[in-house]
Amino acid sequence: MIDKPQDRGAGPGRRPPQRQPGRPTGDGDRRALALDAALACYVRRGIAATSLRDIAREAGITPALLHYYFGDAAGLREAVIGERLMPVFTGIRDTLLGMPDAPLREVIVAFVDGICGMIRRHPWLPPLWIREVVSEGGDLRDLLVTRLAPQIATVLAARFAEEQAAGRLNPGLDPRLLMVSLVGLTLFPAAGTPIWRQIFASDELGIDDIRDHALALIERGLELPA
Repeated sequence: MIDKPQDRGAGPGRRPPQRQPGRPTGDGDRRALALDAALACYVRRGIAATSLRDIAREAGITPALLHYYFGDAAGLREAVIGERLMPVFTGIRDTLLGMPDAPLREVIVAFVDGICGMIRRHPWLPPLWIREVVSEGGDLRDLLVTRLAPQIATVLAARFAEEQAAGRLNPGLDPRLLMVSLVGLTLFPAAGTPIWRQIFASDELGIDDIRDHALALIERGLELPA
């Protein structure tokens, strides 16, 4: 009788095939699924209220597999930050840092367009920002202070101060708070979009409206030269 293919390698006198060292087949996909599931749980429940069991259930895998990939809850959180959150801001950071000689108007438009573009691609960003960065005790506030602010906020604030000293920016503005205002005209309205839609009975109100409104308000309020 001819052995069936699946029977080869088994039977008397033969050792069963051994799995090669390393992670199991399809591991990359399952790890990516775990990161996406963790992010979804963070947005829905909050980081502090999310357990590894919650994430495993969301991803359809075992808690043991999460331990295998990330070690513990802190390791998983750092992986989400490094592989899901930080890359979201990398594009806008690189764009802004690559415009040292561009007119301030172009820099501000690039910032607003960059933030609005991020929100279009990642609609989970505004609610996560409110819950974990703005709210007292949020688990991502340190991320803002130590990683994001030095790369984006402080660089832009310094640029605003230079433009103001050269007479090309409204002298009544605080360059530091101008950075805060830009965030307040983009991320915050986006986080409250479901509320604004109900209040104004406008289901079509969205990120494009936020972008156009922000730029119109900024250009007149900053007294930028044409």
